[in-house]
Amino acid sequence: MATADIQSMTGFASARRVIGGVRYTCDIRSVNGRSLDVKLRLPPGLEAQEAAIRKQVGGRIARGNLQITIGVEAADMAEAVAIDADAFRALAAQATALSVETGLAPPTTDGLLPLRGVVIARERQDGGDGADGDEIAALLGEALDGLLKARLAEGAAMAALVAGHVDAIEALVARAAADPESRPDAMRARLSEQIGRLLADTRADGLDPARLNAEAALLATKADVTEELGRLTAHVATAREHLATGGAIGRKLDFLAQEFNREANTLCSKSPSTGLTAIGLELKSVIDQLREQVQNLQ
Repeated sequence: MATADIQSMTGFASARRVIGGVRYTCDIRSVNGRSLDVKLRLPPGLEAQEAAIRKQVGGRIARGNLQITIGVEAADMAEAVAIDADAFRALAAQATALSVETGLAPPTTDGLLPLRGVVIARERQDGGDGADGDEIAALLGEALDGLLKARLAEGAAMAALVAGHVDAIEALVARAAADPESRPDAMRARLSEQIGRLLADTRADGLDPARLNAEAALLATKADVTEELGRLTAHVATAREHLATGGAIGRKLDFLAQEFNREANTLCSKSPSTGLTAIGLELKSVIDQLREQVQNLQ
């Protein structure tokens, strides 16, 4: 059965760009969620971009827990940092004097460079937050493209599994409908036979045959699973319609799986035979597998 653009809620994508000596990075991880929940990790100074980022993500993704990490740094570290030579010389002179005075080892370059104020970050000359906003929007769009591609690929595979479970449910419903014990006339015949044996028993002389037949008819009606099988068949058709339509169908299929399970429970409780009960239990197992898969769909 053909399925439309169905997405899984799990996926990963990343994008990298170097523009004007600045490296822009974006990593997106997506997992299952009841709604859309976006957690952002932004570098200092880019907090003003948060609202625009959330709006852009919400326009592309409908559901899932997303962790988005965006980084902005100089592509060439030689251009990103500088050594304060005056501070270095002052520290070196003081440390050398102390080493002579105390007899301790003289200072080394690698010992002085980590000290606060020796290595400093250069001011960026890339246009500030406005330029970052433009580049981040383009980078995020590229990462979202990759994420959607991953989610669609996994969604297609999962949709095929869901379609297989729906086919299995249809086959089990057909088996249940074909079971002779599920037919009302078979149930009535079995109850009539039991009533006949009961009336033939000399110990049941005080029983009212009319009342017994009325109770038997009531039991046969309560044990009739025709309506349950009909609703299960209708649910199968609805599930296939959702798969063919595609889009954000995860919640719809999850609700439908609950309805499948409700009818299967009723089928088992009303079953007049071990054979039909076995079919009902197998049906519940397939429905559990179906629900496990649809809970991963957007």
